[in-house]
Amino acid sequence: MMTRTGIGYDIHRLVQGRPLILGGTTIPYEKGLLGHSDADVLVHAACDALLGAVGMGDMGEHFPDTDLTWKDTSSMVFLDEIYRKILASGWELVNMDATVFAQAPKLSAHKPAMARNMAQCMGVSDDRINIKATTTEGLGVIGAGAGMAAMCVVLLQSPYPNSAPEAARGVND
Repeated sequence: MMTRTGIGYDIHRLVQGRPLILGGTTIPYEKGLLGHSDADVLVHAACDALLGAVGMGDMGEHFPDTDLTWKDTSSMVFLDEIYRKILASGWELVNMDATVFAQAPKLSAHKPAMARNMAQCMGVSDDRINIKATTTEGLGVIGAGAGMAAMCVVLLQSPYPNSAPEAARGVND
């Protein structure tokens, strides 16, 4: 069994007039994240971690913000498509550990729904997804309430003895 890890990070500005969406969950708050899509920093970090683990680049390469196709798209669409590519290349998620950095609002009550949404999107059990939230103790742009960020680490596994993407495509057969 082969394993690989990936790390993802994303940050977006908080603005008036947008819904706050994290982990595919709409969180009641007076501000939302600004971005080309729904700006879900948690899902964006997860997508980059998944892509990084298998060497498939980053979200911007797959869903560029210059492409109007992705304007206002739910980030769960991105997660679904990326995880399908991960599975097709011979890998599967062992676990995901993510942290959301936000001064406000408090996210503890929303973490189970975020984890459940992301797990369902990928077709894995909820216990493979762990979501944490923390503040920056008032420091920096996040502490000032101007933005939110997320960091994510994933562990993937593959039964292929060689590089799983090549083995899944039959290149090394």
